[in-house]
This record gives sequence, structure tokens and C-alpha cells, in this order.
Amino acid sequence: MSESQRQNPARRINVLLMISSMRGGGSEQQTLLLLRHLDRTRFTPHLYVLTRDGEWMDQIPGDVIVHSFDDAPSTSGIYFPGRELRRQVSHVESVLQSNSIDVIYDRTFHMTMIAGPAARSVGVPRVSTIVSPPEHALPLVESRFVELKRRRLAKAYRQSFRVVAVSRQAAESAHRYYGLTEQIIQVIPNPVDVHALTRSIENAASIAKSDDETTLVCVGRMSTEKGHGDLIDAMIELEDRSKDLPKIRLRLIGDGPLRGELESAWGAAPRRNVIEFLGRQGQPAGWISTADALVLPSHFEGMPNVVLEAMALGTPVIATRAGGTVELEHDEPTILWAEPRSPHSLAVAIENFLVDRASAADRTDAALQMIQTHHDVHKATGRVEQLFGAAVEP
Repeated sequence: MSESQRQNPARRINVLLMISSMRGGGSEQQTLLLLRHLDRTRFTPHLYVLTRDGEWMDQIPGDVIVHSFDDAPSTSGIYFPGRELRRQVSHVESVLQSNSIDVIYDRTFHMTMIAGPAARSVGVPRVSTIVSPPEHALPLVESRFVELKRRRLAKAYRQSFRVVAVSRQAAESAHRYYGLTEQIIQVIPNPVDVHALTRSIENAASIAKSDDETTLVCVGRMSTEKGHGDLIDAMIELEDRSKDLPKIRLRLIGDGPLRGELESAWGAAPRRNVIEFLGRQGQPAGWISTADALVLPSHFEGMPNVVLEAMALGTPVIATRAGGTVELEHDEPTILWAEPRSPHSLAVAIENFLVDRASAADRTDAALQMIQTHHDVHKATGRVEQLFGAAVEP
């Protein structure tokens, strides 16, 4: 508990949410949801970003106090490894002290490496979040000094009041990879705001769709772990037997380092099916809602937001059994499954969808019920609020 909270325990709790930027990723989206839904009678929300950029900056609620490393004093002198991290830690320390922050919510690896030492120095409790199985994600995201960063993160997580894992898969991976005790980890699955999501699909009416083809959509950053290469190979395999199947139009929403390679893999040769590379879209929900199905070909996942959104919008899902995605099916089938890293399995799943559209309706009904029961935004926010309140208790 901070000194100001001890002196006046009835005042609202100052909570600092930390994320690198507000560019359109899953963690940024979940941070925005929490900023919108935190109980303002109990909490005063602050947001710390390294840079004030991203398409969701202008969607941050007006009462949120935004701090940024962009405002840190500039420095000169000789560069040495770790200097920038030290500057970031120092700046966060000043934000914590000058704003009487009572508790921190840090999300993503880099923000945890900053928040850990800053909070320890000032004496502010933290709630950390792990969004992907770290044994897969950390070596992929942090290509340099991986073992050093692993040790630093393990220390930072152990010093957290609680570590929130967005899926059981992520929790088990954190237990193995960082040596965290099961007592410190709490699983709170990513929520989805169904009402806000349905309001955001106003652009759906302008999205072209043909009755004589089946439209599939894939939303995600074009990097290796997202499996776009497997999806392209699956589409090429389907070309060989597509004369007996409906025509497919696959829309790829997103960008990334593999885009050029993926475009070359599909090639410019005439094909019966069509792949559209549409780049980043500010409101992908409209594209998801108008598609006949969402395809998620990932190699691993924490808790995929695009699948949650598709389920909330009533769009059927074809997905690989990757990480936390498998936890989006409970008592009834909700997803048409493929195996990760298997283009053939993905092609078979897509073909099964094309020839048996009737069973998709049962899966979408079960998926919507599952979303309402297990991924309600108000329930999830309430659980996080309980952690914030417990962290600042004497």
C-alpha cells in the first residue's frame, strides 16, 4: 500500500496500466477493455506507454491519465547495453512517485522488465500478466540475451502480488519456464465486450461479398508463429481438388515481416480461388462478421482475441489446436479443428467446412453461449479489480 493510500484508505486507488503502445494487438485491445471498464468509484486509471502511437490511442477514455516515455528527459553520452532499459525504469519510478500510484498492472515481457525493478525501488505492488506460453514466445519475441531476460522476468514475476495468465496453457508454461509457484498464478481468460463489438461493425455493410463463393478471413500479424505459411500451403492444396468445392475467397487482415514471402508463395498465376492481402484494418470486426468463417492457423496462442470476437459475432471458426485456443471449447463443439504446423490438416478442415455448412450453425450457437458464460468483460474486470484491491491492502 502506498503512503497516500495508508493515510486515506477510502480514496480511489490509483492503478497504472503499462503497455508498450496502443498499436492494434491483442494485449493492447485487452488493456483498452480494462481502461474502459474499471470501476471509477474505486479506481483512478493511469496508462503508461513507451510511445504515444497506435490506432487505439484516440479510443482511450478521456478520464485516463496517460504517461509516456516520450516525455522522459533526453540523455547524451556513450551507449552501453541496458542503458535504455535503465532510463525507462527511472522514468517509471518518477511516474509512480509523482502520481501516488498504488498498484501496477504490467502486460507483455518488456513492460514487466521495466515495471519489476521500478516497483521494487518505490515499493508499489504489481499484478503482472502473461499472455502467451513463455517457453515458445520469449525466444521468438526477444531474440537477444534470451537467458538473461528469462532470469530477469522470473525475478520480476516472483515479486508480483499475482501473475495473471490468460489461459491454463500459459499458466502451465510459466510454471515450467520461470519456476513460478502455482499459488502466485491466477488464470483469468481474456474477455470480450460483446455490445461494443457489435457496435463496431458499422463498416460491414460496405464490405463486398459474393453469393457464389465462400469467404474466409484470417486476422493477425504476418510472422512465423501465426501460421500464415501453412494457410497458404493449405489453399494451394485445395486448388488441386477445388473443382468439386465452392470457390474460396480468403481475406488476410494484417501485416508483418512475412507478407512479401506469403504473396510470392501464392504467386501471380491464375487460380480458381482468390487470396486478398488487405493489410492492417482499423476495425477488423466488420470483416470477421461478414465472413463465412474465421481461420486461425497459429502454431501457439495464449488466448486469441480474434477467435473470441468471431464467436461473439456468430462467425464459425476453423482453428489449430494451439495453446489456449483449445480452452475455447467446453462441453459442446465450438471450433472446427486442425493440427498446428500441418497444411494438410488445415486443408482438410477447410474442405470439411465447405461441404458441411449445416453443422457450423450448431458450433456457433455453442460458441456464443460459451462466450457469455466464460468470457464476459464485466466478470473478468471484476476479478482483476479484486486483485488490485487485495494488492493494496495492509
